[in-house]
Amino acid sequence: MLINLLSTYPTAKRDIKNRLTSKNSNKEIALRFGEEYFDGKRSQGYGGYKYDGRWVPIAKKIIGKYNLKPGNRVLDIGCAKGFLVKDLRDSCPGLEVFGLDISSYAIKNCHEDAIGYLQVGNAVELPFADNSFDLVLSINTLHNLTKSRCITALKEITRISKNKKSFIQVDSYSNEQEKENFINWMLTAKTYGTPAEWKKIFLTAGYDGDYYWTTI
Repeated sequence: MLINLLSTYPTAKRDIKNRLTSKNSNKEIALRFGEEYFDGKRSQGYGGYKYDGRWVPIAKKIIGKYNLKPGNRVLDIGCAKGFLVKDLRDSCPGLEVFGLDISSYAIKNCHEDAIGYLQVGNAVELPFADNSFDLVLSINTLHNLTKSRCITALKEITRISKNKKSFIQVDSYSNEQEKENFINWMLTAKTYGTPAEWKKIFLTAGYDGDYYWTTI
């Protein structure tokens, strides 16, 4: 089901013209998902990925939407420095929340309250048993995979989710101007398309969870 769980997330200011400067070399750097991507120049990624509490209202919305209770297990795929993991745990004491990210830099430099709950891993081969989690989240991550690997990751999310309870958000666009803006801005996305094109990918993967789009 289409649902916007990130409605409170601040809109970023994007200088697309400046991003185009040395874009190819910056893409190579960003795809390492290291220090430059998280805490380097804006032209190479986030431009400084710091905790500022913006995930708190999102965490509360997720807890309410999925009726999460203490003892439930939640996984955040693409957790970065674990900010959402921290805020979910704080917003519902006793909720068991874990994170997985491909970036060892992000895990090593995670929020201190997320230490011990995060691990390095890849979405295409999740190291968890079937039906391990009451909710699986993956926000602005799966589009960083090739199409075939994205489909595999969607299947993996379905495999480890109880009752197919999951939410993903991926890059998309609905017109040519949005597509142009996206292509000029993105550094790490390998799979992207219109909502209709994404729905075809979901169908191929057998993904039946919740979803939403990130647009520029």
